[in-house]
Amino acid sequence: MWKSTDGGASFTEVRTPHGDNHDLWIDPLNPKRMIEGNDGGACITFNGGRTWSSIYNQNTAQFYRIDVDDRHPYRVYATQQDNTSISVPSATEWGVISLGDCTYPGTGESGFIVVNPEDPDIVGAIGSSPDGAGPLQRYDHRTRQIRLVNVWPEKTTGIAPKNMRYRFAWTFPLTFSPHDAKTLYAGGNHVFRSRDEGSSWTAISPDLSINDPARQDYSGGVLTRENLGAEVHAICASVVESRHRKGEIWASTDDGLVHVTRNGGAEWSNVTPKATPELAYIGCVEISPHDADTVYLAATRYKLGDYQPYLFRTKDGGKSWQSVIGDFPKGEITRVVRADPVRPGLLFAGTETGVFFSLDDGAHWSRMAGGLPVVPVYDLKIKESDLVAGTHGRSFWIMDDVTPLRELASDQKDVKLVSPRPTVRTKLNWIVGQGFSKVGMSYSLGWCIGAATEIVELEDGRGDRRYLDCGENPPDGAIVYYWLPSDIEGPVKLTFQDAAGETIVSFSSDEKQAPFNKKPGTRAGLHRFVWDLRYPGPAKLDQSLGTRKYKPLTPEEEDPNGAAVVPGSFKVELQVDDENQTVGFTVVKDPRIATTEKDFAEQFALLQELFGMLSALNQAVNRMRLLKRQLADVQKRVVGSDKSLGERAQALVGRLEAIEGALIDFRRETPQDVRNPGGLVGSLIDLVNVVAIADAAPTLQARQVADEILSKVGGEIKKLDAIVNDDVTTLNVALNTAGVVLLGTGKA
Repeated sequence: MWKSTDGGASFTEVRTPHGDNHDLWIDPLNPKRMIEGNDGGACITFNGGRTWSSIYNQNTAQFYRIDVDDRHPYRVYATQQDNTSISVPSATEWGVISLGDCTYPGTGESGFIVVNPEDPDIVGAIGSSPDGAGPLQRYDHRTRQIRLVNVWPEKTTGIAPKNMRYRFAWTFPLTFSPHDAKTLYAGGNHVFRSRDEGSSWTAISPDLSINDPARQDYSGGVLTRENLGAEVHAICASVVESRHRKGEIWASTDDGLVHVTRNGGAEWSNVTPKATPELAYIGCVEISPHDADTVYLAATRYKLGDYQPYLFRTKDGGKSWQSVIGDFPKGEITRVVRADPVRPGLLFAGTETGVFFSLDDGAHWSRMAGGLPVVPVYDLKIKESDLVAGTHGRSFWIMDDVTPLRELASDQKDVKLVSPRPTVRTKLNWIVGQGFSKVGMSYSLGWCIGAATEIVELEDGRGDRRYLDCGENPPDGAIVYYWLPSDIEGPVKLTFQDAAGETIVSFSSDEKQAPFNKKPGTRAGLHRFVWDLRYPGPAKLDQSLGTRKYKPLTPEEEDPNGAAVVPGSFKVELQVDDENQTVGFTVVKDPRIATTEKDFAEQFALLQELFGMLSALNQAVNRMRLLKRQLADVQKRVVGSDKSLGERAQALVGRLEAIEGALIDFRRETPQDVRNPGGLVGSLIDLVNVVAIADAAPTLQARQVADEILSKVGGEIKKLDAIVNDDVTTLNVALNTAGVVLLGTGKA
């Protein structure tokens, strides 16, 4: 970018933090303040362009093609327009996904990216280069080195495509063989195959395009003779090998043709649908995971002023084709189509404005909701039960669980409880959930990794956490979906049970004190409920009791979540009016850990013991606070009657406060008040954190400390029982003689 301060007589270069600048706004009141729009987002300067803000605080990446690996959590890969290739985890231990969690497997920019199915550290990507079509890169994450493995590493800048040895588009296709991880295919005007990770290539097809030389001249015409590589035409747009039959390879082109070989490239057949409009860009070939002869195509002609959707299907290996547009909205540019690997006939299509799905093999289509913005979706991948979208301008989006679409009928008329997918018991970092603000900006989700979120209050009073410069983790727990054909007046109840049918916890829509996310919905439609896989927490402290003004709850006094369930089999029951439905599901351990079933059981047993004692402690404190309130009332009633009774009541208050102070140190001002240790409740909570911080059996020393703390808490509770059984009983006798109302036992 250049600027002039003398009316255009001279210009000086102004460096911006991004290569492609598209727009510029200058503050009319202060020309040194500018906003520059580019392919990565927007940058701001306050000093006339000497320094600029970053684009890396905006989720505005432009992705073309994406891939996923088989790690846990799995990672999503893409090439970014005018930026690096990028690998982003689908979840992190922080509860948010920051830029620091990402890696950069190559330089980008606009083409395909593929991950070796047997070694996710090896990534193939089409990069960016001033020398024409992007170079093909082999990236090794272990060494972080890039090796260029271009099919034909010839300089192409300034050369007309018709004069090139081979033509490759800016976004030429790349794919691994599903039968051999060492076999890689690339698509130019020919299909090429490598069996040594790009060290050598063989053309296994003729020119599969229309190969019209009139469309292969300089993109700038005879005047500028410019050709950077982005405008190369008549090449493959998609190449894919059948997962059903080795050596069956399908290839589509950007000028409207589809070919297939069934013998590894020895012979090719033109199987282009007759209804394909002239020069259509057929950007996606999708082979059905259920049937080798069923294949889907997605095509578009928006560059020719045709904005209609084009989706085709063959059920006989390309002999005949049918349009599967159905009732697809007019004016939707169709870029990609994917077939679900579980439910036959379930299709997903990425368009210029979002994602659509069909439950009946393309006869009817519906737009997918769920918060996806209106944005071009260039590619889709189905990872188990997740739908991953690569967008052109709003980065990655993941629909965390498409299980309902696999079970619900297209005209579901009855109540339906969907079987939850297997749930991985996830262990987030201990800091997650600490210090959340009620409304406003918060860095607490990842204060050590620089992630910012914001809580806003919605119109219905609910709070909604928005992720500003970071990604959002999937829900932490078992995702339960259910369908209600109409609004329900009575309560909707979800009950989670162990394998033996014993209730772990229940949630009901009529629980007035429950938070919004713990209340099952009652309105017609599809509902999602997330169970955190935990048993109920301990009994709560009742802050309304007592004769003194207590400090606000500290983390030690708040009721923590209960123990997480041990991996195994579980059930969930949906109760709607008089109808009950029960389905089973499994909770599995994180595949990265070696924790045994015995380890999980020992951890669970100790946590249940600690939570049980925490409940007893809180109940004892509630009991003492109720007794102290009653004793204060006694002192008022005996004024002028018997002074000694008031003194005895006051003495009991002192003894009770000594016990309460040992259990919960009410002198503590804040959670960081190091002058006051917080009492035995703090020791209990700390020990719970020690035992629960990892998926592992308790250490020997943790068991020993637990024995000591449990003994101390039990001792204080025995002191309370003795006071109630002896001193309170004796005082009640005296109060009865004096005609004063008796004390209770301290139980609310």
